[in-house]
Amino acid sequence: MSAERVSARWLALREPADAAARASALVDELRPRLPASGRLEIHDLGCGTGAMGRWLAPLLPGEQHWVLHDRDAELLNLAAADAPGRGADGSAVTLETDRSDINVLEPGELAEAALITASALLDMLTARELCDLLDLCAAAGCPALLTLSVTGRVELTPADQLDARVAAAFNAHQRRATGRGTLLGPDAPAIAIEQLERRGAAVRVLPSPWRLGASDAELTAEWLQGWLWAAREQEPELSAESEDYERRRREEASAGRLRVTVGHADLLVLPVA
Repeated sequence: MSAERVSARWLALREPADAAARASALVDELRPRLPASGRLEIHDLGCGTGAMGRWLAPLLPGEQHWVLHDRDAELLNLAAADAPGRGADGSAVTLETDRSDINVLEPGELAEAALITASALLDMLTARELCDLLDLCAAAGCPALLTLSVTGRVELTPADQLDARVAAAFNAHQRRATGRGTLLGPDAPAIAIEQLERRGAAVRVLPSPWRLGASDAELTAEWLQGWLWAAREQEPELSAESEDYERRRREEASAGRLRVTVGHADLLVLPVA
């Protein structure tokens, strides 16, 4: 997982947009592939504050036990304090937290998994880390639901002539070199699909875009700040050139006039039968 820390405030802001964006149709395809009886053990990799469990647990029937993996103790504490409610049929949902780096998990730690999940994770990995993660999922022999990987597509309305340049700089920043290797950024979904198919897994992919409007003004403003920061770090000359652009976009967001679509993809991975 990325060494960069994700703030609890950002995760809280984005949770409703994430929930609205995830491709629930993949959950419909997932249910018949889960064990029909017994407790479901679900491992959430890079869980953050546990938003994936709060979204998914109420959509799955049967007793569930979630194991939340993250290396940030503060986020794990927040996840434990805001556990999912009950399953779709009213069955109990329990959880435990595991402070760990998902890049060094051993297959035995997922041996009892009926499902592996992750959200907003793949694009933060290097190619080697992604392959290791997919190997881990394959060794577990269970389905995996990997949601909200960025695709690099961003559309702002009203349009501005600087949109495309900022988007290109941001996407380049997402693919930047780090001490761990080069991040995959928006290339992650396509690379994951290729690697999974090589392993013989069946992969279903659906779009899961954020669609931010007037009711999402705070999230839009926060997203805009991070989007511009990354673009400017990648292309420093944008700093001066985008000052007026930022002011206009902030005014539009505050007034509820800015619409933003941020592309993501959700992957449902079904192991070889």
